[in-house]
Amino acid sequence: MITEFRCQISQPAIDDLKFRIRQTRWTDEIKGSGWQFGADLSYMKELADYWVDKFDWRKVEDTINEYPNYIAEIDGIKIHFLHVKGKGKISVPLIITHGWPGSFMEMHKLIAPLTTGPEFSFDLIIPSIPGFGFSQKIDTPGCNLWFIGDLWNKLIKELGYQKVMAQGGDFGAGISTALALKHPEIMLGLHLNYIPGSYFPFLSPGEKLTEEEIQSLKKTEDWYTNEGAYAHQHRTKPLTLGYALNDSPVGLCAWIVEKFYGWSDCNGNIENVFTKDELLSNVSLYWFTETIHSSIRLYNENSRAPLRFSKTDFIKIPVGIARFHKEDPFPTRKFIERGYNIQHWTEIPIGGHFAAMEQPQLLANDIIQFAKKIERYN
Repeated sequence: MITEFRCQISQPAIDDLKFRIRQTRWTDEIKGSGWQFGADLSYMKELADYWVDKFDWRKVEDTINEYPNYIAEIDGIKIHFLHVKGKGKISVPLIITHGWPGSFMEMHKLIAPLTTGPEFSFDLIIPSIPGFGFSQKIDTPGCNLWFIGDLWNKLIKELGYQKVMAQGGDFGAGISTALALKHPEIMLGLHLNYIPGSYFPFLSPGEKLTEEEIQSLKKTEDWYTNEGAYAHQHRTKPLTLGYALNDSPVGLCAWIVEKFYGWSDCNGNIENVFTKDELLSNVSLYWFTETIHSSIRLYNENSRAPLRFSKTDFIKIPVGIARFHKEDPFPTRKFIERGYNIQHWTEIPIGGHFAAMEQPQLLANDIIQFAKKIERYN
């Protein structure tokens, strides 16, 4: 069953958020340390002041409600999604999945360039992962990328599509990969701007990785040593973290905004890439829906069911990769080709982890180029 959805947060909830921000008990910091030890204190204070005095959630709601929003009930689970039909003579169904700490709103800047082409466009399906945004929280074990891939398969069929393309970064890359592995019969192609962190291809007995691949894995290990404390906490004790982040809006904001700073191609100034309104729209969505714990719980679930390819696991459908400059860690092409049928690869010299927000036109152009390579649409 699919019903229309309209975003409307109550005024008391908005007032409560502002009250809590005003009551923040601020920490200290090492003078002049900036972002070295986490979210910069002076910037967080600046952002908090803006949140209370200038940020307008009602404008965010208007942007959300500008597009057709729906709730689909699939196997008793309510999934929120946007469904925006393309205007082109040819319009290819495309399901785009977000990651953490993003949301479906990450994809708003992609909608116009992907749906308005007069000759070639896409019918966009942009769902919220369970436990994110307006999708239902699942409080029983097993909601991992494989489970979500199965939900997407049913959502696609519920919408009447026989075949689709899939695109994703972060968790969206893992879910789209799971969809391609388990349901290749509905897939036209797979486009990724990230490779799932748990991905490891099947190696035949005696087969060894190249020196380049080994060095790439070492680089990934070093990245997690220096930057991955958040992920280890998410994988192991997400509930403990959830108490604090669900109760303190500034704490929640710092946890999320630090990643937008660290993972984007912002060159040391987060507002080179994101406006305060963009950052706070995303954080406010997590706050109002109380989904920080349910979202980070996905790390724990995925750790129990990683993307370790077996002998028979190989994505045979065409795969396109957009490698954005600041996206790190990122495996070598050889390592990815052991499990994915790469037919398209683009090195993009700018942009980072949040490609749909940072460089939407470049990402959209690459998706379009890849889609046009798929034979049936030539």
